[in-house]
Amino acid sequence: MERTAETKARFRGRVAALFYLLNIASGSLALFFIGRDLALFAHAANLTATVSYVVVTVLFYSIFKPANRRLSLLAAILSLVGCAVGAMNSFRLVAVPVNALVFFGVYCLLIGYLISKSTFLPRALSILMVIGGLGWLTFLSHSLTDAIAPYNMFPGILAETVLTLWLLIPGVNSQRWKEQAAASANRN
Repeated sequence: MERTAETKARFRGRVAALFYLLNIASGSLALFFIGRDLALFAHAANLTATVSYVVVTVLFYSIFKPANRRLSLLAAILSLVGCAVGAMNSFRLVAVPVNALVFFGVYCLLIGYLISKSTFLPRALSILMVIGGLGWLTFLSHSLTDAIAPYNMFPGILAETVLTLWLLIPGVNSQRWKEQAAASANRN
């Protein structure tokens, strides 16, 4: 039974990484299709990216709960709002004046903080995620985005790709996750 609890965190991390890869690939395809004026394909790729990120968000919530339950929940809510805003803007359902990447910027900052408080992932990943989040936050300003795009996307793409690869290959340290989860449960 204990072994199963330990491997759940690693398994969730790997599944999250697979969906993160799908998000990155389909998001890149959406940008490619938009650039070639292929709206139908762009919408399909964007929808795939959004659904993938929802799965990542739900899995990350469960993975990072032991680090801080409330911040993990806040991060998940912000990510889901970002997914909804992105979908609404993509399909022109409602004109939301905020770029969805701003929500993902805050999400990345929170995930970076949660990684720094976790015992089951390397702290270097937290630094990358914070830098990536700051890159996404440049989308708060249209003039700044216009001036530095596409370079402002590089930190976020790099950070999220490195986190994805870490979760896929070395993975979550299951034993440390279990210990932190048990300590968290004892505090609550």
